[in-house]
Amino acid sequence: MNTRVLVMLSLLAGIGAVLHTVIPGVVLGMKPDMMLAMLFLGILLFPKPSYVLLLSLVTGLISGLTTAVPGGQIANVIEKPITAFAFLGLVLIAKPLARHKVTQPILAGLGTIISGTIFLTIVLYVLGMLEGSFAALFFAVVLPTAAFNLLFIGLVYPIVTTIMKRTTIGSLSPAVSAKESRA
Repeated sequence: MNTRVLVMLSLLAGIGAVLHTVIPGVVLGMKPDMMLAMLFLGILLFPKPSYVLLLSLVTGLISGLTTAVPGGQIANVIEKPITAFAFLGLVLIAKPLARHKVTQPILAGLGTIISGTIFLTIVLYVLGMLEGSFAALFFAVVLPTAAFNLLFIGLVYPIVTTIMKRTTIGSLSPAVSAKESRA
């Protein structure tokens, strides 16, 4: 593992932790998961299984520590690695479409829907810690979060890749290296 990549991933996790902590809960303590957006950004920039595993475990632990949802501590630790590798699979499948500007935001929206579905399933049905219907929580929290993450990645991903092109860490990212070879 490259130390510069680990520093970049830890910065993303730290930013996500701050954003996840300060955003207020919307429905029953559930709130948009900014850790998820940073997880997706890290995977888009460094789609290597070892980095994905490390980042997913860190984001799962931090999300678990900062959640206000009953049972969310356990659900986040279980859900983040599953979501991360599902998202990595989507990224690898969509690699031929990576040059299109809408690919990464759409993947982030799909990843958020996967994450929300897994999280709600664990909290509602496995742990039984939350009252409410799956559909109501899905429409009230997951879909707005998916829309937000879609917009967030659509705005932030091009900025981050542009900044990374100008640094030495950019050469370590397949996402940035591929863009340089096409330019």
